[in-house]
Amino acid sequence: QVQLVESGGGLVQPGGSLRLSCAASGMIFSIYTMRWYRQAPGKQRELVAGVTSGGSTSYADSVKGRFTISRDDAKNTVYLQMNSLKPEDTAVYYCNAVRGLLYWGQGTQVTVSS
Repeated sequence: QVQLVESGGGLVQPGGSLRLSCAASGMIFSIYTMRWYRQAPGKQRELVAGVTSGGSTSYADSVKGRFTISRDDAKNTVYLQMNSLKPEDTAVYYCNAVRGLLYWGQGTQVTVSS
C-alpha cells in the first residue's frame, strides 16, 4: 500500500532553518504531484508548496522566498527547505501525493520559538 513518511520536524528559533523530507513507497512516485500542507492549532489545513511530476513548483504567498520544495525521483522523496522561519510557521506539516487519488502522510511537528 502507499505510504508517505515525513521527517525532519523539530524546534527551531526564529530565523532558523529546517529541511523536511517525505519518503514515499508503494507508488510510482515520479508521476505524482507532491505537495506540502500545514495545520496550525485551531486553523484549517493550508497548502504550503507543490511540485508537479514535471518539476514545476508553486508556493503560498506566506512562504514565497523562504521555502523551497524539491523532489528526488530516484529516492522517491520530496523535500521542503524552510529558511527564515517565523513563529507563525509553527504547525504540523503534512506531505500529500495526488494523481487522481490522494494520499497523506502522518505529519511532522515544526515549532518556531525562542
